[in-house]
Amino acid sequence: MNKSNKPIIQHIPDFLDYCEVEKGLSPVSVRNYHNFLKIFIQWLNYTTQTNLKPHELTSEHIWNYRLYLSRKKDSKGNVTKKTTQNYYLIALRNLLAYFAVRDIVALPSDKIKLPKLTDKDKAIKFLRFDQVEKLLAMPDLTTHEGKRDRAILELLFSTGMRVSELTSLNMRMFNLKELLNKKITELELNIYGKGGSTRVVYFSSRALEWLSKYLGGRKDLFPPLFINYKKDKNDNDHRLTPRSVERLVRKYTAMAGLPVEATPHTLRHSFATDLLAHGADMRSVQELLGHKNIMTTQIYTHVTNPQLRNIHKKFHSGK
Repeated sequence: MNKSNKPIIQHIPDFLDYCEVEKGLSPVSVRNYHNFLKIFIQWLNYTTQTNLKPHELTSEHIWNYRLYLSRKKDSKGNVTKKTTQNYYLIALRNLLAYFAVRDIVALPSDKIKLPKLTDKDKAIKFLRFDQVEKLLAMPDLTTHEGKRDRAILELLFSTGMRVSELTSLNMRMFNLKELLNKKITELELNIYGKGGSTRVVYFSSRALEWLSKYLGGRKDLFPPLFINYKKDKNDNDHRLTPRSVERLVRKYTAMAGLPVEATPHTLRHSFATDLLAHGADMRSVQELLGHKNIMTTQIYTHVTNPQLRNIHKKFHSGK
């Protein structure tokens, strides 16, 4: 079949391969693109346009898809956030850019405009330190799962790692003997982050203590640092998935009665907020989070703005 005559849906697997091989995106990024494009496929099914070909896609289709996204509700009846809508549209825009690279006639990618975000849209969820402490106290420490979950929560807050980075950690990356003997009180670790970039993350002594308690109960030889305890014959290495970590964070958030519906990323935000609140500069936080662009780190101005106000009040001559 001629490339231009294939429906858009049939081009998506090739696009994902292109993202992995030619653009060099990480498996996590490729999976995210796949999930974002599933919403576009959902819309094509909803509008009975599954056979729509690249050259048939028009600006009117894009507008109707944007309307669909703006009115789409989740299982709780909440409308899709504008930031999430942007992810879906960016994925589609990159698919159109791929068509241009492959000389497949299609709508230019710049025809997809993103919704403008207000300060309210950009607002992030984070926990104060007292709320983090309350969350950390929730796991049942009499069980292997409870000790594992406490170690996970401690590491997320101590390092600011993304959940995919956390679940990618392996046992071989740690000196198990020294860790179990509590000879390590500080640890720096090189990890592969978003887009294949590397950065150093730092483990607090408390995070290492809980990691030691968790690993002290491990009697298996599975490679992952964090494993699930389900007996599944098809699960060869028992690696805990990002989705499982998201579920456990939500569970403990509910148990703690916190006003914020926390996710692993909320703990990453809390990590950055805590650093800035205690005087860290924005550039250092950028490095610790692994942001390529300082503009990405600027979402934390909710912390620096009050500090600037206090500095102005304290030091400016025109009081």
